[in-house]
Amino acid sequence: MVSAPSPAESEAEAGGDAVGRITVGDFEESFPMDLTYRGVEEYQGSWIRALKRLERGDNATSCLVSSIKNPATSNFVFCWPLYRSGEVVYVQSSLIFLEELDEAFVPDEPWRSVGPRSKVDEDGNEISEWQTTVDELRQFLHRQPGVGLGER
Repeated sequence: MVSAPSPAESEAEAGGDAVGRITVGDFEESFPMDLTYRGVEEYQGSWIRALKRLERGDNATSCLVSSIKNPATSNFVFCWPLYRSGEVVYVQSSLIFLEELDEAFVPDEPWRSVGPRSKVDEDGNEISEWQTTVDELRQFLHRQPGVGLGER
């Protein structure tokens, strides 16, 4: 579902960036990951926590942060909001505008800054959205190093 280069490869790259990839069914997209605030291992750990959050609740909302700079000095966070509805998980691409939040952004709990699922934006345009299943999410989680079956 989400992948990134190994930490040794990416952190050695000049410019403090790496390239991540998200795959949802037939949809696949690569994205830049800023490494000035978080390293690759921190991104990967946050993705595992975000996906486990979805695994635990039938109508849970979560969020995969795809690129973040220091929230104290940044204007926004790139992310993939995740919305579980029963056994279906809806995935969207989004920005969290930090100055528009009612409370401080918490990097370890980015889902707290994600609004409810919407199919249209404020201008009435359809929001791009992809679907996967909770079963596919579980299969992905159980293939990750250090994430054992039944581990929550």
